[in-house]
Amino acid sequence: MASSASVILFDGVCNLCNGFVQFVINHDPTGRFQFTSLQSEAGQKLLAAYGVPAVLEPETVMLVENDQVYTHSTAALRVFRQLRGLWPGLYAGMLVPRPLRDWVYRFIARHRYRWFGRQESCWLPTPELKARFL
Repeated sequence: MASSASVILFDGVCNLCNGFVQFVINHDPTGRFQFTSLQSEAGQKLLAAYGVPAVLEPETVMLVENDQVYTHSTAALRVFRQLRGLWPGLYAGMLVPRPLRDWVYRFIARHRYRWFGRQESCWLPTPELKARFL
């Protein structure tokens, strides 16, 4: 992984999470972000390298950036900050106290399968995008 790259770890069977990955790809023309599912071998190795316990039922998108692991609303807002367009403006959400931000994030995460559905297996990138996935 390039030192300037940031890695987004996501729930590979969650339709909302897969939509988030597609959204980031479409708004990240420089290819700053790389991706791996939390369920993948690469994802589990990355979590272990940062001392994060193995995740059986992912409840958050995680961001590994500058040798730090970010979770929940902080991870999402840090991703938005680096996208093109007006999306970096969402980083102002960091002014909201983290417990409140994360409560909203966890509420959506608890209902994501019911609201957005889930896949039977992890999403596979197209050949053009394969280089951005670990």
